[in-house]
Amino acid sequence: MKGLRWIATGLLLSSVIIACKDKKKEEKPAAPARGNASLQADAFIVRTTSLSENLEIPGNILPYEQTEIRPEISGRVVQLNISEGSNVQKGTVLVKLFDGDLQAQLKKLQVQLQISEKTAERYKALLKINGVSQQEYDLSELDANNLRADIDLVKVNIAKTEIRAPFNGRMGLRQISLGAYITPTTLISTISQVGQLKMEFSVPEKYSDEMRKGRNVTFTVAGANQTFSANILATESVIESNTRTLKVRTVIKGNNPLLVPGAFAKVGLQLGENDEALIVPTQAVIPQARNKRVILYRGGVAQFQDVTTGIRDSTFVQITEGLKKGDTVVTTALLSIRAGSKIKLSKVQ
Repeated sequence: MKGLRWIATGLLLSSVIIACKDKKKEEKPAAPARGNASLQADAFIVRTTSLSENLEIPGNILPYEQTEIRPEISGRVVQLNISEGSNVQKGTVLVKLFDGDLQAQLKKLQVQLQISEKTAERYKALLKINGVSQQEYDLSELDANNLRADIDLVKVNIAKTEIRAPFNGRMGLRQISLGAYITPTTLISTISQVGQLKMEFSVPEKYSDEMRKGRNVTFTVAGANQTFSANILATESVIESNTRTLKVRTVIKGNNPLLVPGAFAKVGLQLGENDEALIVPTQAVIPQARNKRVILYRGGVAQFQDVTTGIRDSTFVQITEGLKKGDTVVTTALLSIRAGSKIKLSKVQ
């Protein structure tokens, strides 16, 4: 009886072992598909269309004219006519410096000139009767002319004691007070011409030839729900070597109170417009270390083709070299495709 039990137990263990081996065989992974399996992908038929590149470039709003008010000579301020933030007319006296010493010097020279002129007149009369020599008469005229030149010089220095507005504009904050002693390095205030405004921005060098004088550009500013316009006034004569950009200066149309000098502007430019641009979707272009490629679908097989790109927008990119109209370009599964891979198109745009 005991022997039969041992035999039954052995048979049971053998059955369990055989069942486990069969289960492991069933769980063994299937071999990967080999051979001529085709990859499924979408494609795009190369065509021509109107294409332009829309750029949003930061700009800076500036006064049409702006300058710092500084004296030409040193002196003490005896009159201060600067009202901060007010508008002034060209030629208005903003600051008057003490000129008492110059005025006294002017009067002295004017008296000396009167005496010198009378002396020259007497010498001229004596010359006619040979009472004096020609040389003596010439020296008297020279003294009179020297005094006239000295008077002109003093008048110029007196004029420098009056600091006037160089153009119509709005005054900034004044930096001095009445009675201050100032020198040519002292900043008195600033004056800005805000009745007309300018705006500056920079564009990539490849668009430099499109920044023609008179071209219209549009822009927006923070806090204003409207679009403003400006015309290109001029461009810088050289391209900035560090950023490879060209600075552009524009004149803003109109005088809107929402536009303040120094404000940040967003300039919208439509550049590189081409009515017959050869295009492909942007995702179809594969960037390489030294060039760019696309995958062509030809006879069910993938072929890599080097291309040169041009302008682009949010969806398409222009192809300037490497493709022709009617070519079929693969747009999906790009990372899985190798040269010579078989492709089955699931969708063609």
